[in-house]
Amino acid sequence: MADLLARLRVRGARRIIAVVSLTLLGGILLWLAASQGMGAGWRAVLVLFGGAGLWGAWAVQKATETDILLTRDGLFDERGRELAPMDNIVAIDRGVFAFKPSSGFLVKLDRPMKAGWAPGVWWRFGRRLGVGGSVSGFEAKAMAEILELALADRAGTLKRD
Repeated sequence: MADLLARLRVRGARRIIAVVSLTLLGGILLWLAASQGMGAGWRAVLVLFGGAGLWGAWAVQKATETDILLTRDGLFDERGRELAPMDNIVAIDRGVFAFKPSSGFLVKLDRPMKAGWAPGVWWRFGRRLGVGGSVSGFEAKAMAEILELALADRAGTLKRD
């Protein structure tokens, strides 16, 4: 892997809030399914959504253990999984109305890539990669700006004084 340009971490407080919120949601739904007098259909729905909440808590816990790295080769997770190679990145969108994760940014890709998802950290679908969610907004903004500079340098539009 090439030189590290930026690292995006999921901080402890955000991680705890996300995991605890989903755990509470799942637990409350399962408790309601067990304690309320209702039909079997509604009980099954509550059990299904309660289980999904608990699975979501587990998935967020696992996904937020890994940092996102920006190198000269592209975006990777700490385990080495390639999120987007630099030669496939076309643009960055950090606008208010961009379809992006909270506290994050959207990477527009030249060629579609296989769909992927790390809840609370990133998602990729077709020609879009969303980075953010449970991450620090400050670190995500810094990573997006460094990535924009790298793209401008590649295009030859970076002004050097």
